[in-house]
Amino acid sequence: MDKQITIYSTPTCHFCHMAKDFLTEKNIPFTDYNVATDLEKRQEMMQKSGQMGVPVIYIGDEMIIGFDKSKISQLLGIQ
Repeated sequence: MDKQITIYSTPTCHFCHMAKDFLTEKNIPFTDYNVATDLEKRQEMMQKSGQMGVPVIYIGDEMIIGFDKSKISQLLGIQ
């Protein structure tokens, strides 16, 4: 896997858990930032995405707002 995956999430976000569980099930590594406690990463997420909601997922240079399983699968070339 040559694409860097970054997830900005919070511990109480159901869709964040779904996204991370999906990637974990597919054995795809990702970096997770808890924006509930990491103010710097929260501001970074908001600057990059213009969003306050989570998850914000980056796959390479592609940004996905929310848990869009089909878009994630398409970008990663998986089923």
